[in-house]
Amino acid sequence: MAFDFIRTDLDEQKSKSRYRQLVCNHVVEQDGYIKVNGKTYLNFSSNDYLGLNNHLAINKALQEGADKFGVCSSSSSLVTGYHYAHQALEEDICQWLDKPKCLLFSSGYSANLALFHALGKSDNSQFFLDKLSHASMIDGAYQSKAKVKRFNHNNIEQLTKLLTNSGTSANKLVASEGVFSMDGCQAKVSDLATLAKSHQAWLYLDDAHSIGVIGDKGQGSNWLADIDITMATLGKAVATSGAFLTCNDELHDYLVNFSRHYIYSTAMSPAMAWASRKSIELIQKEQWRRDKITELSALFSDLLAPQVELVTTQSSIHAIIIGDEEKTIRVSEQLKKQGVWLTPIRPPTVAANTSRLRVTICSNHNTKDIKYLAECINKAIA
Repeated sequence: MAFDFIRTDLDEQKSKSRYRQLVCNHVVEQDGYIKVNGKTYLNFSSNDYLGLNNHLAINKALQEGADKFGVCSSSSSLVTGYHYAHQALEEDICQWLDKPKCLLFSSGYSANLALFHALGKSDNSQFFLDKLSHASMIDGAYQSKAKVKRFNHNNIEQLTKLLTNSGTSANKLVASEGVFSMDGCQAKVSDLATLAKSHQAWLYLDDAHSIGVIGDKGQGSNWLADIDITMATLGKAVATSGAFLTCNDELHDYLVNFSRHYIYSTAMSPAMAWASRKSIELIQKEQWRRDKITELSALFSDLLAPQVELVTTQSSIHAIIIGDEEKTIRVSEQLKKQGVWLTPIRPPTVAANTSRLRVTICSNHNTKDIKYLAECINKAIA
């Protein structure tokens, strides 16, 4: 039979307890709950960090955007798909993050591939990636023609050595995540920025899990240092859809002219762009959402039993390391019986023997939710 590897690979996934299946959520997520197969669960696997999904003002802005510009852009940006809604959103983001230019993409994955492909057009370019960088960053880097080196997670000393020994190439890019998606820990943003500058390199941060959550107005890593290039998604804390890159004028124009991912993709929905503007406005004004995440996260950490292996973090993401895939699934299923939804994270998303429960604490959770979560986890693990 053609493509026999499909069945073989799926059978192997099942044997290793790594098989994945789609789960359909039957209701609009509200107040930290989801409904799956007729049962309601407290959801601690959402990336809606600020609890803005289904916010009335954002929903209203989406409808206004649809009425003004339509739901679909109907074309790529360079044909007729670039609407005023897109331009206005880009200007808002530039003002928010204090950057000269912004470019919109339909997804963070696409934006990461676009950036690495554009800057890695020849082997004269060198990329230095944190080993825990997102899969889309790794794919983009290795699919380019650039020379790629990866440094141990947050290891500034090793990165310094790699840059020092990198030769005379002027095309150097240091890349990391602002907040790491599976651990929740922050990059050493200030150190990275200083080091990159001292070696005439650009610093690129995937800020998907920082934007909205870090900073006095949710600016993400740009609140901590001046980042040359930032990518952030709109489908997490911003609670809409799509992604953006901020950069200097020349790189912006270069991507518009040479990035196949940008040139040959239909522009994001203008209605969604209009809704994103309202969400970013709320993010900047409503500091209480970030304060609540901090408060609830501290409570969660305090309530866990000593036997529970929790990765230290200052973000919304709290990784509880279980180790074995089968045990992680078993704990996840036990929590579901208690009405708690926590998706088990297994290889290849994380390294072998580091399977985990990835807890996300959002501002639409409350003290009662956190106490119940900690109680259930302690019973399942301790």
